[in-house]
Amino acid sequence: MAESTIITGQFVRISQTPASIGERLVALIIDYIIIGVYLLGVSKLYLKVHPTDEISYIVLTVTIYLPVLCYAFLWEVFNQGQSPGKRLMNIRVVKSDGSTPSISSYLLRWLLFPIDAFLTGGFGLLSILLTHNKQRIGDLAAGTMVIREKNYRKIHVSLDEFDYLRQGYRPTYPQAANLSLEQINVISRTLQSNQKNRTQRMEQLAIKVKELLSATPHENNAEKFLQTAAFSLQNQGQNIRQGHPK
Repeated sequence: MAESTIITGQFVRISQTPASIGERLVALIIDYIIIGVYLLGVSKLYLKVHPTDEISYIVLTVTIYLPVLCYAFLWEVFNQGQSPGKRLMNIRVVKSDGSTPSISSYLLRWLLFPIDAFLTGGFGLLSILLTHNKQRIGDLAAGTMVIREKNYRKIHVSLDEFDYLRQGYRPTYPQAANLSLEQINVISRTLQSNQKNRTQRMEQLAIKVKELLSATPHENNAEKFLQTAAFSLQNQGQNIRQGHPK
């Protein structure tokens, strides 16, 4: 199973494994079974109630079917990205960077599910097969993915829980915490580049990063400055995960 590498806000690289199509389909089947049992139960209750007026009929119908309609959305919002089926299969919805999705992200992937599953003849299945992180259209639009649960705890262990391991550590450029994940990735790709104009690109990027950080470089060249700015916190995070404070 291919892994997806993310960089957290503390610049810690973490690998997460996308859930397979089989795991997601089994989770969906489990959820549909639960929905079916629910509908069977409430249908019997519905037959016994016999609403006498139109308003009561509408209220009762909405009360019964709204939870079914919003099943996935409600479970994922209130259960940290897991429906009962996903929980049983040990998979979970997260943002592509490993963080917890917002309500709007859950809402968007839920709204696009009919397009993934029914309206396009199952195009979402094809999207899962073709994308690196096994994302359906709703995931791509919402910036989410479904991962195996075993990696979730690793992703969401906050470095704040390990303050006692960070005694005496002072990052050279604490302003680097304000860099976005995209900016960190640009710096990483530039440092790893083997192109002929690598030195020139690093010098140009160093000027931009210096302006973003409002920092005066202590290093004597652009490459060392970029390495220090981008990876000081990452190296700290790796040492913390291994139990060795820097």
